[in-house]
Amino acid sequence: MPKKGPHKQGRLTSAFPNNVKKPGKYLDGDGLMLIVDQSEAKRWVQRLVINGRRRDIGHGSFKHVSLKEARLKAAAASKLAREGGDPLAERQRERGVDTFEELARKVHELKRPTWKNPKHGAQWINTLRTYVFPKLGDRRVSDISKSDVLSVLEPIWTSKHETASRVRQRMGEVFKRAIALDWRQDNPAEAVKATLPRVSRGSVNHYKALDYNLVNQFIIELRQRKAWPVTKLAYEFLILTALRTGEIRGALWSEIDLAKAEWFIPRERMKAKADHRVPLTPRMLEILTEAKDYAADGGTLVFPSQRGDRMLSDNTFRKLNQSSSYDIDVHGFRSTFRTWAQDKTDFAREVVEAALSHQEQDAVVAAYARSDLFAKRHKLMEQWEAWCVG
Repeated sequence: MPKKGPHKQGRLTSAFPNNVKKPGKYLDGDGLMLIVDQSEAKRWVQRLVINGRRRDIGHGSFKHVSLKEARLKAAAASKLAREGGDPLAERQRERGVDTFEELARKVHELKRPTWKNPKHGAQWINTLRTYVFPKLGDRRVSDISKSDVLSVLEPIWTSKHETASRVRQRMGEVFKRAIALDWRQDNPAEAVKATLPRVSRGSVNHYKALDYNLVNQFIIELRQRKAWPVTKLAYEFLILTALRTGEIRGALWSEIDLAKAEWFIPRERMKAKADHRVPLTPRMLEILTEAKDYAADGGTLVFPSQRGDRMLSDNTFRKLNQSSSYDIDVHGFRSTFRTWAQDKTDFAREVVEAALSHQEQDAVVAAYARSDLFAKRHKLMEQWEAWCVG
């Protein structure tokens, strides 16, 4: 056991680090301690006050650093801190620790092969570029504290909760990499999780949806607006199919069977990661026929941009909304469709959910529900079309 006493050094005997196996923290002097993990791995950590802030400095594993060497390192760090220096900053200069942004971009590159959809990879780095880099991007990853992480998350935690949750998760991945590189010993993004308020579903801002009684008028006005014709066709197609913008913008001619009036979307393009068949109603088929007139030579996209066979951007739909008299979000039309189906039809809930490409959450029910209810969904979408365009 370590010796008792107020003296700064000599608390640990030279034999103690070799013999101790019980997990815990064992104090020496100058803030130095030996930490024994559950796995019986042993490492040296020094706790110091640097520029008014309490910081922990790692001095290596006991396997490679003896008690004598650890004391020498601790004494040098204490001396530098007393003189107003920063031992951590000095070490970083020696080691070349990355800034948060530098390390985040490296993590992004390492993860790139794991994303089936390039859009997901772009979203990963874009959320950090928007919310984290302006505040913490140029800070050394080892210098960022829990309060720094909170300064990023708290302003958006309730107003943009889903985005904030993803930002916290992605920051955590960067800190995990920093831990693996021995640039820090903790993950502040994980540590703050318990301190952030619980956000109920009712507190989350939902997409602004249009009253289903106004959809017909909206589509009439949509067709009359001044915009790239393909954008207007794509927007109307989105309303009639009740699908997401990414699924519409990425639609390929190879996925569509006009003879069968069927659109097959492979799982890699679906949010739920499950194949999805879409029944094509008469107006949908008309839209596809019109869209063919704008297809580029050899083009693969059903709804290409004006710049050739390139995907439309989400902004094209938003601009159409901004030029209208309706305060809505394009994503809100899925809610409009669901509310209409509940109020105006007798279709079972599972038919409506299948039309929205939602997966059954009950594993037992899902195991037995093998049908995609295609015939029933076809009738549902025909009724929705009749409601929307008459």
